[in-house]
Amino acid sequence: MHIKSAEFVMSNSDVAKCPKGLLPEYAFIGRSNVGKSSLINMLTSRKSLAKTSGRPGKTQLINHFLINKNWHLVDLPGYGYARVSKNAKKTFQKFITQYFNLREQLINAFILVDIRHTPQPIDLEFMQWLGENGIPFSIIFTKADKLKPNAILRHVEDYKKVLLETWEEVPNYFITSSSNEAGKDDVLRYIDELNNNMELDTI
Repeated sequence: MHIKSAEFVMSNSDVAKCPKGLLPEYAFIGRSNVGKSSLINMLTSRKSLAKTSGRPGKTQLINHFLINKNWHLVDLPGYGYARVSKNAKKTFQKFITQYFNLREQLINAFILVDIRHTPQPIDLEFMQWLGENGIPFSIIFTKADKLKPNAILRHVEDYKKVLLETWEEVPNYFITSSSNEAGKDDVLRYIDELNNNMELDTI
C-alpha cells in the first residue's frame, strides 16, 4: 500500500462523537513512550501527522486520521507511566475501554511494545483484556534499530514464550523501527489485505 493522503479528522474523548460511517479503522495503542507517534509518522510518511514528544502521555485524546480517503488510523492515548493525574488516567481508561467495546468500525488494534524490554505485565494484561473481549489485535515491536539482529530474534522468542503460557498461538506481530522504516511495508501490506477482504465504504 502506498499512502497518498493522510488527513487529521478529529480529536475527542467521547466515543459517541467519533466519525460516523462504515470506514474501517485501525487503532494504535501502547505504553507511554513506546514510540507510537514516531511510528504513525513513519507509516504515513508524514513528519508531524502525530505529535511526538519527549514527555510520555502527550496523546490524551482519541485522534482520527483519514488515510487514502478509505480508512481511519486511530491514535489512542498511551497507558501506564504517563505523567498525568490519577483522575486523568481514570478518564483515559474509561474512554479507551468504551472505544474498544463500542467502536464497530474497528478492524484491528495494533499494540506497540518496545522490543528492548522484557514482557511487561501492563502490556500482557491489556492483550489479555482484548482477547477476552474478542477484539482482534496484532503486536508491533518498536525501536528494533536499538538492538542487533540476534538480540531482536532472542527478545521476540522470549516474548513468544511468555505469550504461549496463556495463548493457544502467538498473535500476529511485526518488527519495526521508525528510524530506518523497518517493518513499514509489512504493516501497511497487512492493513491493505484486511481492507481488501471487505467492502470499503465510500465517502
